[in-house]
Amino acid sequence: MGKKPILGGVNYDNFIYPASVYKMYVAMEVLSEISNGDYFLTTPYIVHSPNDADRSKEIDWDPRPLLKDGDTVTINYLLDLMITRSDNSAANCLIDVATRDSINQTIDNYGWQGSEVTRKFLSRTFEDPRYKTIRGTETCALHAADFMYKVYTNQLVNPWVSMQMKALLGRQLDTTKISTGLPTNTMFFHKTGWWSYWTNDVGIVDNGRIKYIISCFTPVMEETVRPFLKIISEKVFELMEKRYWNSH
Repeated sequence: MGKKPILGGVNYDNFIYPASVYKMYVAMEVLSEISNGDYFLTTPYIVHSPNDADRSKEIDWDPRPLLKDGDTVTINYLLDLMITRSDNSAANCLIDVATRDSINQTIDNYGWQGSEVTRKFLSRTFEDPRYKTIRGTETCALHAADFMYKVYTNQLVNPWVSMQMKALLGRQLDTTKISTGLPTNTMFFHKTGWWSYWTNDVGIVDNGRIKYIISCFTPVMEETVRPFLKIISEKVFELMEKRYWNSH
């Protein structure tokens, strides 16, 4: 709300399985490498098995077909599919493009130790030999919030990477979690994740006046936690709106 950010939360440094939220770390590194000139948004990429892991769409009404072995698409298409539809096959491909070593070096540079990308989105049976027995990927609400703060302030790698990332996050198709508690005239630049009993959402709320980051990671089934995420979202927005008007 002011010039200096204020942090508040509950257990925000607890590490938890992020589900698809960690795809944003993959996108960060891909965009960083494009910014360095290693390849381009328009660079073609051929999908190979077993990266084509999805058998159903994460957002079932999205018209784009599932990726399959032999498909040729662009890096930009994979980025959009991975972030906006949370496509697992696209994520597997882009983890190969960026490489886990490079992704994790950038994560380490930002001080997000513990949030390293260790796994693809497929069975360990099909993992690269080096990663068959590695620990599962984890992150915490604090690291995810810091990621979004760097996006918002154009400090995630550089302004181009930050703005490309924000554009992708602004096209998120999953609006069933934190989004449900926000007014209709509010933009939410965010990445969601859900699997088994993990349901997560993190992003930047902005309606032109009220701007804040909300990061919520829960070890709760999606169907159970959705109504509570809506209430949390509504209450936080009301609080931030009240603070805004009290300061003007």
